[in-house]
Amino acid sequence: MSLDAKKELSAALIKNNELKQLVTGGFHNLVADDVAAFPRVVFSEITNRDQEYRDNRSAASEVRFQLSIFSKADTRKHETEIAKLIDKLMKDLGYGRYDSVDLYETDTKIFHRGMRYVKTFF
Repeated sequence: MSLDAKKELSAALIKNNELKQLVTGGFHNLVADDVAAFPRVVFSEITNRDQEYRDNRSAASEVRFQLSIFSKADTRKHETEIAKLIDKLMKDLGYGRYDSVDLYETDTKIFHRGMRYVKTFF
């Protein structure tokens, strides 16, 4: 498949003005640098595999992303609003959410909300 799913997602995040105003630490692929403010969103492609074989060729790709909202106690007030905006953005891109979990990382005192999405490209 010729679609670059990471590029599509990154562009959609950056273009969303509501998210940009709330996510003051920015959007990061895989890792955020240590100086990035909170809240921040880190996205990673966790699966990109061929699907729907026809004549021994792939006719589709299944892509899965995790988008993680990281915040600290003093920056957490917009976490739910950020999560709702991310969910809408992903659904507008044709992804379905299949998992969401709230975590607290005790060693760093960081709140982490992980949201996972899947889409099949034909």
